[in-house]
Amino acid sequence: MTAFTVCLVLVVAAAGLLRWRRPAWCWMTFGVTLASLRVLIRYASVMDACGLTVPPSRWRLALARVTNRPIPESRPPRILRFRPSRTGLVLRLGLRPGQDAFDIAAASDRLRHSFSMYGVTSREVRSGVVEVRMTGYDVLKRVQMPAKLDTRPMRVPVALREDGSVHYRDYRAVPHALTLGATESGKSVYQRNLVVGLAPMDVALVGIDCKRGVELFPLARRFSALADNPDTAAELLDALVSRMEGVYQLIRAEQRITADVPDAEIAADIWDLPEHLRPTPVVVLVDEVAELALFASKDEEKRRDRIITALVRLAQLGRAAGIYLEICGQRFGSELGKGITMLRAQLTGRTAHRVNDETSANMAFGDISPDAVLAAIQIPAELRGIAIAGDSTGGWHRIRAPHTSLRQAVNTCNRHADRTPALPELAAFRPELTSPSEAPVPLSKTAAATA
Repeated sequence: MTAFTVCLVLVVAAAGLLRWRRPAWCWMTFGVTLASLRVLIRYASVMDACGLTVPPSRWRLALARVTNRPIPESRPPRILRFRPSRTGLVLRLGLRPGQDAFDIAAASDRLRHSFSMYGVTSREVRSGVVEVRMTGYDVLKRVQMPAKLDTRPMRVPVALREDGSVHYRDYRAVPHALTLGATESGKSVYQRNLVVGLAPMDVALVGIDCKRGVELFPLARRFSALADNPDTAAELLDALVSRMEGVYQLIRAEQRITADVPDAEIAADIWDLPEHLRPTPVVVLVDEVAELALFASKDEEKRRDRIITALVRLAQLGRAAGIYLEICGQRFGSELGKGITMLRAQLTGRTAHRVNDETSANMAFGDISPDAVLAAIQIPAELRGIAIAGDSTGGWHRIRAPHTSLRQAVNTCNRHADRTPALPELAAFRPELTSPSEAPVPLSKTAAATA
């Protein structure tokens, strides 16, 4: 009895230590078995208590009366598939007649309590089939990306969702995106993950960082063009518009619209062109877009109108030419002047980190989903990196990007510096790489005086 007690204490202590230090290991070792048994045993009673059952059909009632059998019980949704995962459980349910996917979504919080899981989310796979994902622990507390990731072109694994799945930034599906968030909310880390994910791909990176380049210039070896002030940014955007027009001329020349050419081979964007003719896609990262829209004089107002006009043209026409926009800022609304709302309408992807007021959340999701607005303003200040990601369909997810330090991002960009394409249109904006010994910068006035 003493040996059994000692073993039991050791097992409980090991489970507690794993749950504290390695929640994923604890889940795969102990949690997945217990949770699976709990869900399968309680399933019928929990569904009945949550109002997710339907009464028996008329023919079943009639058959029970004819055969003098007990009245059949109400039936819950059928379990079509049951699959454990590294973060929880995945159930695919077949809905009964009269049930709706909204019923499952509305009862997700009650299911979470009833099954003793950390979180429950649902989505409609097709008509009559709903996928319910249950997480066994807080996957966003310490983000660990899975080893196997989707490696399709222009598809970047940038964060982890609260249901344990990977959040991808797919530029071919969602060409342009807007990222909002207050200071120290995690925008910079999210942006670094984008650059780190794009660095190994055959893509040209173009950066506009009006904070004198403190965010993007350390990654300069992987950038084909960089601008660190509004004047240079205006010229860079004009050069991008010229490149876009040149790419459209190439597509027009290669369309080959003749009777003997199949419809699938007619070129409408760069991805329809033969690989040897396909121009390099360009991702434009704009850090703190408000610096491009603010002005204090007539000359700055002309420059501002020139910048916003170029951004709107790239957002409206750049997708087919392989030019994609990533707009970041603390606020993005009509107070930035004319043309801003027109630009925002073209930014399909929306990501909002912690914001300081409801108005900022409405800028991102007010025209998409009121629930996403409420979720964005409830992000606590101590959880940096937590964000709400949505799109124009109204769907949204709570995500968190893995912490990537600036040194890690610099090392990745330097390792893939050989992939940096030299674009002729942007040659004048190629960053000049100088070592600290060639361009010393004093850290303070005292250091400068000492030198």
